[in-house]
Amino acid sequence: MEVEHCSKRDNIIKALSMAEKAVSSGADIIVLPEVFSTGFCYEGISDLAEEAPFLTISKLIDFSKSKECTMIGSIIEAQFQGGVPVFYNMGFCVEHGKLAGVYRKSHPFRQEQNYFAAGNSIHPIFLEKHDIKIGLEICYELRFPEVARKLALEGADLLVTVAQFPHPRKHVWRTLALARSIENQMPHIACNPVGSSPTSSFFGDSVIIGAAGDVLVEADDKECMIMHLIDTVNTDKVRSEIPVFSDRRTDLY
Repeated sequence: MEVEHCSKRDNIIKALSMAEKAVSSGADIIVLPEVFSTGFCYEGISDLAEEAPFLTISKLIDFSKSKECTMIGSIIEAQFQGGVPVFYNMGFCVEHGKLAGVYRKSHPFRQEQNYFAAGNSIHPIFLEKHDIKIGLEICYELRFPEVARKLALEGADLLVTVAQFPHPRKHVWRTLALARSIENQMPHIACNPVGSSPTSSFFGDSVIIGAAGDVLVEADDKECMIMHLIDTVNTDKVRSEIPVFSDRRTDLY
């Protein structure tokens, strides 16, 4: 998806239009890029950030209820503490008409640290209808293997990364996306936008990876949708063949 800088209305319309096409093609879990509704619109953050119950998420809840699907992404959240707004990059999972859970980015990157507070909790989000746990991480957190490993150890069945990874770090994106899947023996959906913002350009390359680290399907640098069946049952087979988790030396690390 190409995210239009600071254009919440247009981005939501586009996201729902693309989600409609995805559902019509058989998609059940739809993943959107990081801060998909606004981009990193620092100049308009006070006007575009959302308080609970979150207007943008409410629209996605209505869509997911009518289409019986799941939607994952992140938005800019505002919490007021003593009358002062505190902003978070808030990831979310919406499942079949309800908010299943949220995750606040715990590692803001560079300039983000001037605007966003860091989240202080990392746990999988349970999807009741699918009976699976989603391990959600946001962009820069691909560089912290501890995040994905903690999610895996807490029972995540599927790792999802929503991002705004820019040029020239295409090779880094691909390498880290594969590594997080391989080292945790877990399927991975990594979603990255195309297009540009006032400060960056984006290469896309969203990818769906299997538990063995095999690339199931990948995007290019054009706005598009990719789809693939994810077999979470295969995770047990992969982990039994190479028992990384049971071989961990927890007495040493």
